[in-house]
Amino acid sequence: MTVASIGIIGGSGLYKMDALTDVEEVQVQTPFGSPSDAVILGTLAGTRVAFLARHGRNHTLLPSELPFRANIYAMKQLGVKYLISASAVGSLKEEAKPLDLVVPDQFIDRTKNRVSTFFGDGIVAHIAFGEPICQGLAGVLADAIASLNLPDITLHRGGTYVCMEGPAFSTKAESHLYRSWGATVIGMTNLPEAKLAREAEMAYATLALVTDYDCWHPDHDSVTVEMVIGNLHRNAVNAQKVIQETVKRLSENPPHSDAHSALKYAILTNLEKAPAATKEKLGLLLKKYL
Repeated sequence: MTVASIGIIGGSGLYKMDALTDVEEVQVQTPFGSPSDAVILGTLAGTRVAFLARHGRNHTLLPSELPFRANIYAMKQLGVKYLISASAVGSLKEEAKPLDLVVPDQFIDRTKNRVSTFFGDGIVAHIAFGEPICQGLAGVLADAIASLNLPDITLHRGGTYVCMEGPAFSTKAESHLYRSWGATVIGMTNLPEAKLAREAEMAYATLALVTDYDCWHPDHDSVTVEMVIGNLHRNAVNAQKVIQETVKRLSENPPHSDAHSALKYAILTNLEKAPAATKEKLGLLLKKYL
């Protein structure tokens, strides 16, 4: 049963929106354990939405500690078809300034310790991931940002997000390396989410909120937590406006997404011969292919 067709994963500032009504908190259990926090359900622009604080509402989880599978599976259990990730990032390009908004369309994986698939234990699947962001959803998100004409904010459509392991920020050598690859922003969380969302047949897009220049920039101090936190709070105000407008547009005209049938040709295992326990665990993902 669909409780909310639109999900948002991000900071707690996103579900403390004045425009959010009929708010309720839901504890969701999944075959992969508990998500980062309770899911906040509310009505925004006339549409039921689900919010999840990625690092917990008190920011108690390191990027490497995030229960990515539980977070995405919980959204799937609630009926989410369109998932928006609001994420703080560092900039790798001069033109992507602090407080700017980026809607990336590519990823580079620099993580080491993340489980980023639901499969295994007797069932093999290989999703297509050449286009890791749903272009339809990203388009709605970018159009929503453009329509708001936010003061002193520049929108960057497209770009590459480097997903690093963390929790330490980059060395200057690493930062210059990523710049040489043509990457736009750097963060620590979005790539496992994008992979798992694709396996869960959800459209996924990133609202990247630039908090600072990564440490490559000669005219800016190296990244500090204080700098990031200060810009995070300023970004949260803009993110709320963007989320509200995006939800309004999505509810009026939900785009087609190839992600909604991502597993159609991805599962290599004969499910009739697959382990019953694994089929039960992945039942929500597999039911239309059994």
